[in-house]
Amino acid sequence: MKAKISCTLGEVRIDLSKPMDCSLPLSPGENTPRAWYVDPVKFSPVVMGDWIGDVNQGGDVNFKDVEFNPHGNGTHTECVGHISKEGHTINQSLKTFWFTVKLASIQAQDLKNGDQVFTKKQFESNLGTEPVEAFMVRTLPNDSEKRHKNHSNTNWPYVLEEAAVFLRERGIQHYLTDLPSVDREQDEGKLLAHHAFWNYPENPREEATISEMLFIPNSIPDGIYLLNIQIASFELDASPSKPILYRIES
Repeated sequence: MKAKISCTLGEVRIDLSKPMDCSLPLSPGENTPRAWYVDPVKFSPVVMGDWIGDVNQGGDVNFKDVEFNPHGNGTHTECVGHISKEGHTINQSLKTFWFTVKLASIQAQDLKNGDQVFTKKQFESNLGTEPVEAFMVRTLPNDSEKRHKNHSNTNWPYVLEEAAVFLRERGIQHYLTDLPSVDREQDEGKLLAHHAFWNYPENPREEATISEMLFIPNSIPDGIYLLNIQIASFELDASPSKPILYRIES
């Protein structure tokens, strides 16, 4: 099915039958992506007396409890409530779901202390001048290990504060990355990039979001796309999410 969609790039044609999923599934077991020292996702059937919510164990339906952490298990989208005292939730913050986005593949730069970072200069050169609402970064190298990696205690690459300020000043409302966080894994709780991007506490950007732990296949070339961010309606600072890209056909 073809559908014309009006966006900030003007009248364009989008083929809605060809979504490109950039999320990692939530599934149980050790071989699933996670971070922040959390346990793997757990699915367990409800048990009430002799009844069990598992068809394979004699139940009449599958009826399972799910245990996970939105920030530590799989792809998720978060709002300023992640660092604020005011109780902002992702369900209240993310009010529209379609955006123009620039996808760029970037390799972090090495610092003398062994850290790897993304700089303002890198974001400037890769984002370009197109009037997009979102910026999605595929970090290099981009191998299949990301589909099941335990990122805990790996000191992953992070976004410098000046780079996050640049995104905010450029009007980028939604930043998406395949890493577990925009900040350093151990930073004494400063979360400089989070604070800079959301401009908290000075003038919080309540509708801006950060999506983390994506997986962006190499088959999707860098460029400008239409982005759909799907979330669950959690009254929480973050939700599991499903960022979807669609090619824009002029």
